[in-house]
Parts: sequence; structure tokens; C-alpha cells
Amino acid sequence: MARIKGGVFQMGSDRFYPEERPVRTARVVDFWMDVTPVTNRRFSQFIQATGYVTFAERPPDPAHYPGLDPALAQAGSAVFMPPLGPPTAPLSWWRHVPGANWRHPTGPCSDLRGLEDHPVVHVVAEDAEAYALWTGQSQPTEAEWEYAARAGRDGCDYAWGDEFEPGGRPMAKTWQGVFPCRNLAQRGFERTAPVGSYPANDFGLYDMIGNVWEWTSDWYQDSPNPEPNACCGARRRPADPADASGPPRRVLKGGSHLCSPDYCRRYRPAARWPQPIDTSTSHVGFRCVRRVPMI
Repeated sequence: MARIKGGVFQMGSDRFYPEERPVRTARVVDFWMDVTPVTNRRFSQFIQATGYVTFAERPPDPAHYPGLDPALAQAGSAVFMPPLGPPTAPLSWWRHVPGANWRHPTGPCSDLRGLEDHPVVHVVAEDAEAYALWTGQSQPTEAEWEYAARAGRDGCDYAWGDEFEPGGRPMAKTWQGVFPCRNLAQRGFERTAPVGSYPANDFGLYDMIGNVWEWTSDWYQDSPNPEPNACCGARRRPADPADASGPPRRVLKGGSHLCSPDYCRRYRPAARWPQPIDTSTSHVGFRCVRRVPMI
């Protein structure tokens, strides 16, 4: 973990998406934060020690999803599936895959070989909270997360300055190519990347931007509905219920490997996303904080 000295900063942005407005003054006190997102290796240790079963590994209760065909009540998660050609409908690249979970990130035939140091994915807020409880940590607030991501660069669009790729150098794991059908990432980086593969910010934190979205403890409120074509809008598991209001949502921060200049520019500290607490996906992970003195 890295110690983050608290302070006052300008939170949000008036230059991008409506849900980031307005810019406002926020204050955080000192805290410690994980240097990287929680990896598959670290999450495996938690599972082995506790026997915890993640949300995506539990079959959904049809009673909680009115109108759901009971035959579809299978454990699984939302997986990004790039289309073979131009997409025919918004969000057509998301699929609920039975058997997909943190152990099997793209489906039951996949595993974690070679992904031990990649961020754990297919975790919902309660999974992240269970891990944090086991480690004696907590989930960061949205303000703590954004303050840590900015690392003193108030007013800058990106965590490293005002240029997305300074000198043509990628600074975070974001989409390379034309989203969603042309992925030009190098082999092994087509989805997530090993943590620490890109430069740390000025607080010594890695992957605050890109790679995977990260859960915060804040409930999402007082914002218009998200854009219907955003890359992050995976449908709930395994189908939307009749109740259109849906479940409570938590704030995600940081963007992911699916964020792209030509589609979803949420690879910035101010960016935020309203994630339903009952929806796990292949591009959402987490990291933890500690708010007590650490020797």
C-alpha cells in the first residue's frame, strides 16, 4: 500500500460527460491505498482462506428477476465479446455467459493460467467488500479514489497531464484500435494487462486509469442516465427485470481496457459510472484502502 497524504482538491470535470459536473471542492484525510488493483493471485488467497463464493458463481434467484425464464437462472457473468464486424446494435458486444466468473474470465472453458498478476474481474461490490473485510481494509470513497488518481494534478484531464498519449506513449491499458471490433493490443494484452504494466502516477499508484473499472463505496445519485452506447453498459444478470428502476448502483472509477478515444473517453480521474450492485462483468475489479495508522 502507498500512504496518501490528504488534502483539498477540485473534483469532477466540466469538459466531458454530464455526470462528472460540476467541478467542486472536496477534501480527504490521510489514508493508505493498494498500489495496484487486487490481482487474481491475491483474490485466490482470500478464496482459499475463507471458502467465499462470489456473486457470479451463485445461480440467480428467479424471484429477484421478474419475468426471467427459470431455465436461464444459471450462474454466470457478462463477458465482452468483440463482434466480427461493425456492431448491429448498441451493447451487442456484451453477453451473459453461464459459467463465467473470476476463475473463468471468458467462460467455463477459460482459466487463470498466465493471468495470476492480472486484476481480478467478475466481482460485484459485495465481493469486494468481503475481500476488504478479510484484509482489514475498506472500499475507497469516490473522493478518495479520485484524489489518489489525480495525485496532485488538479485541473488536468488525465492522471498524467493534459495529453492522452504524450509523445505517442500509452499511459494506461485502454482500447487500441477501433472499438469494438478491431483490437490491436499485443498478445496477452487483448483484455486486461498484468498490473503495473504502465507507468505509476505521482503517488506511486498503478492502473488507476484503464485496465479495469474499480468499485467505490459511494452510491450513485443525482445524475442523468448514462449514455446508451457507452462501452460499460453491460446488461444486468441475466436479464433486465420488469422493474425498470433496477437495483441500487455504486460509483465505478477509472475506466477500463474497453475505453477508447472513438467511443468512451472515461479513462480519466473525473470519470464515473453507475454500476448496478448485482452486475458483474469482465472489465470491473477493485482495490482497497486503509484509514488507520500503518507502521
